[in-house]
Amino acid sequence: MDFDFNPYFREYEALRTTADAVFEKVSQSYPQEVKCKSRCDDCCFALFDLTFIEALYINHQFSRQLAADLRESIIEKANRTDRRLHKIKRDAAKEVAEGKSEEEILGQLGRVRIRCPLLNDESRCDLYEIRPITCRLYGIPLAIGGKGHTCGISGFKPGTAYPTVNMDKLTHSLYGLSNRMVREFKPRHDRMGELLVPLSMALLTVYDDTYLGVGPEEEPAPTQSRKKRGLNG
Repeated sequence: MDFDFNPYFREYEALRTTADAVFEKVSQSYPQEVKCKSRCDDCCFALFDLTFIEALYINHQFSRQLAADLRESIIEKANRTDRRLHKIKRDAAKEVAEGKSEEEILGQLGRVRIRCPLLNDESRCDLYEIRPITCRLYGIPLAIGGKGHTCGISGFKPGTAYPTVNMDKLTHSLYGLSNRMVREFKPRHDRMGELLVPLSMALLTVYDDTYLGVGPEEEPAPTQSRKKRGLNG
């Protein structure tokens, strides 16, 4: 694809840098409450999705920074994770159809624990420097949908006022960046900038011209991800 994603990647990196600075500031102000330390992997079992810009960026770095054998191992783990996530989300959709409230479903999903495919056997992230923004902010108070959230092992006390990151505002910025990028490279799927995908799917997806919907339109390939095509297509 003849399109330069780098300006948008740099804007994403700037948001990531801001998130790191916020986390560091809160950590220094509340050292007894922030429990994050080396090999603490509580955040590596949290369930969350990535916006399109972040998914594309992490996929780009994953393909370039890791050795082929490590990528293959992570792809295998991502396949297992993705199958489990598909079942979890399918069951959630069924419960919504049966009348369970969205708030109840979201609370239920917030309690799901599922291992990130980037978490290795030494309880370290294989792509730590490129980890998503959600991972970078995990461990300090967050507001999502107007409700407060924090790491289950942190020392932040319920009902006490603390500096809180507005994740809805951050997500809005990531959506805006995704949509500006999509408008620029003009795919056939004009709502691509609104996509949300789990990290496992971001690693598995092959973001080629066919997937992105650019260039001459042609018959879709039988599969569009590393789940069935293999790492090299």
